[in-house]
Amino acid sequence: MNDFKVDRRIQNLDELASHGNLSARKAMLTILETGLQASDPYNNTRKLIRLQGNTLIVGNKEFEPSGSPITGEEVYELLKMGRIFVFGAGKGIQRVAKAIEDTLGDRLTGGHVIDKKGYPVILERVGVTLGAHPVPDEDCVRGCKRILALTKDLTENDLVFTCVSNGVSSLLTMPVPGVSLEDVGKTTYIMQVEHGAGTGDLNAIRNNLDMMKGGRISRLIQPAKAIHIIAIEPGSYDQLMHHNAWLHTLPGYATFQLAINNLKKWDTWDTIPASVRKFLETADPRYETVKAEEFEKMSCRIFGVMPGFNQSAKLPPAVEKARELGFKPVILSDDMMAVEAAPAGRYMANITRTIERTGQPFEPPCALFSNGEMIVTVAKETGIGGRNQEFALSAALRIAGSQNIIIASVDTDGTDGPGTQFTNGPEGMPLCFAGGIVGGETVEEAKKAGVDIVAELKRHNTSPALWKLKNGIIARPNISLNDLTVALIIGCSK
Repeated sequence: MNDFKVDRRIQNLDELASHGNLSARKAMLTILETGLQASDPYNNTRKLIRLQGNTLIVGNKEFEPSGSPITGEEVYELLKMGRIFVFGAGKGIQRVAKAIEDTLGDRLTGGHVIDKKGYPVILERVGVTLGAHPVPDEDCVRGCKRILALTKDLTENDLVFTCVSNGVSSLLTMPVPGVSLEDVGKTTYIMQVEHGAGTGDLNAIRNNLDMMKGGRISRLIQPAKAIHIIAIEPGSYDQLMHHNAWLHTLPGYATFQLAINNLKKWDTWDTIPASVRKFLETADPRYETVKAEEFEKMSCRIFGVMPGFNQSAKLPPAVEKARELGFKPVILSDDMMAVEAAPAGRYMANITRTIERTGQPFEPPCALFSNGEMIVTVAKETGIGGRNQEFALSAALRIAGSQNIIIASVDTDGTDGPGTQFTNGPEGMPLCFAGGIVGGETVEEAKKAGVDIVAELKRHNTSPALWKLKNGIIARPNISLNDLTVALIIGCSK
């Protein structure tokens, strides 16, 4: 387990590989570590932004959205320019800002970004506020106000880099007049945590309740030139302009009526705070999100610095590592969005059992992959967990007794779930796990340790259970490129 000893993401590799099927666990952890290592936008951001003497060059064809009306490099003569700032928000977004810091050095004026609580502060010239996720807190608002203050006197000679990643929808929060932070938090909790609404449906609502989301932060940057960096694959220009729900430096398509429709769709219209209903029904045009027509008049470029990570045709690094280790890789899904984690875990486990028993539809040794952003609907339960922990623990029940199967799931940002934002965990347990790893021995180990897996799943209390079983994955934080789930089937039982 020393392949990644210098700067490894998984912090408890040795503990995780100390029990169960040791060889299978080591293979799995090597695959996960490779995937987590690849979830780092730092090097690609350095490829996007280069400094040659007093000339700043921004551009790389690899990072341009397809169909962009403007292509090629942007060249800035620094001696003729004003100030350079960095603004951003998202889980692990400091890695993008750090790359800009390291490229520009003292030529960078400053800026401010909002990262998730629990992440280390690694920036020197750019300010950092750590806010709450998935439900925003006052620190999220304070971070937004610091960004807002720095936009007050921007001129057309200034240059602004914006950077966003997964988690931005919570961390970039500054409620509209008449709606309190508490009411935004209640709406988020009711929709996402209690009812299990997907991020797209939720964002149509909270984008309309915020002074920064839905492209408004880019409106505030004007008249400065802007380079918008999104820490995902570039995608298509048309998609970013007309169908964007969560990259808040870009235009947002959501209307007030769509927000109302989504609340009614999830049967939450009558339970959300009255201030939210009133604001949405008033539909004040002063607070509409920025639409494509307005955005395209701004002086800006867009670059996505994680091309190909979610594209199966390009074999992301974790998939290629599985192949190197002798497993035939199979991508079952690269879009597990808004899928309940526990049923997804059970279904994955059922597939592995079929393969183990029959050698069909894939012959072992093989590795099954899926990617996306699962959900956990907790209703009124207050357990500590996350979607990847729930996926893994649910899968454990279906593979009990197998000597050929091991299953794991991680959030690539290294921190899955709210941690102890809403409740406290056992003493010594990490604030957040990245996910969990289970094998055919996990159920028996749970019985010996006095852990009732079925009961803990009902309580959505999966992190303490995995922690007690030494199956919770602790990882160094970075950006999120959604969930990475892997199942290894090393042989047949027939």
